[in-house]
Amino acid sequence: MRQIPLGLRLLDRAVFASFLPARNAEALEHARRVASGAVTGLSWLCGAPGAGKTHLLQAICAAVATTGARAGYLPLTDMARLGVGVLEGLPQLECLCVDDIDQVTGRLGWERAIFALLREIEDGGGRLVVVAQAPPALVDWALPDLGSRFTAGTVLQLRVLDESEQRAALELRARLRGLELPAETSQWLQRRFPRDMRSLYELLDTLDVAALAAQRRLTVPFIREVLRARGGD
Repeated sequence: MRQIPLGLRLLDRAVFASFLPARNAEALEHARRVASGAVTGLSWLCGAPGAGKTHLLQAICAAVATTGARAGYLPLTDMARLGVGVLEGLPQLECLCVDDIDQVTGRLGWERAIFALLREIEDGGGRLVVVAQAPPALVDWALPDLGSRFTAGTVLQLRVLDESEQRAALELRARLRGLELPAETSQWLQRRFPRDMRSLYELLDTLDVAALAAQRRLTVPFIREVLRARGGD
């Protein structure tokens, strides 16, 4: 996959096929259209932590790369400490996905650099997709003109999955990995662990490795064994 040279890797399972649409079907369809090149310009995805924003960003990059175009993923939670220099060269990409832009909004130097980046991307017919918790109209901008540009773009709100949707998402992720996740097992995981998808997916990754090594199904007794062996039960 052709990416920006920041030493970053996309998660192998962060693809469109593993994203449960549920009440976020509109955002998923828009992301697919961005990845295909049917939609250009600016898109802003917002929502609470665990709503799937990062998943969609990385899925866009993965899909763009399959077309032979250049895509980049920039997580500002990790990269903002390096300063605005991390934005250099990014307008050359056909599609740039910026995670957690709210880490730098309100900071004049960053906003000026992002405004310049946005102009270059738009002039080149590229795609810029950014993620934040709040919509751009509710952000405290240092450059009001930048806020107006983002507000005028496509703004989509993602909803956090409810309990039944979480179970469906876990079962989908497990099925794509060749695992069988019985309903009673996913319900047990929800009762015992934080009910955010990032934590549940990370737990599923751990259980996948253990189930493969032991050649066992993901039953509640087996999961108890795995967690007990790791000091987590």
